[in-house]
Amino acid sequence: MLVGVLYAHAMVAAPRPALGWLAPAGRFLGDPRLGMTGIFLSLSRVLPDRYPLGDDVEPYVHVEHGLGHLLDVGVITRRVEHLYTWWARELDHPDLPQLLSGHTPCYAWPADDQQPWNPVPSRLARLSRRLLPVTSPA
Repeated sequence: MLVGVLYAHAMVAAPRPALGWLAPAGRFLGDPRLGMTGIFLSLSRVLPDRYPLGDDVEPYVHVEHGLGHLLDVGVITRRVEHLYTWWARELDHPDLPQLLSGHTPCYAWPADDQQPWNPVPSRLARLSRRLLPVTSPA
């Protein structure tokens, strides 16, 4: 959820690394007065009530909405290194990138447990990866 909230902010404040060639739509897509931000918040219906999850992450991955999977797997995870670097500067928190191990966020469980962050991409997630190539940070 943290990554989703930060990503919604990046769509407005740093649309190029967040959205690639769709950057001109960043302000619209990330505007909290419009429906896109609500999509991030609606994903909370599949989030657990407690953290850390421990070994029971798989049920939550299975019930993730198609749009959540598309955003997480098709868009955000491929950009996560650039975005964490940008968030560190934006939030004046230089240690933030240390919460990554390569492309894997590791703030909730060990960095070597990468499976939850690398599910098999859906057809739509694979398409978004082709349509929204990763760009350099802003």
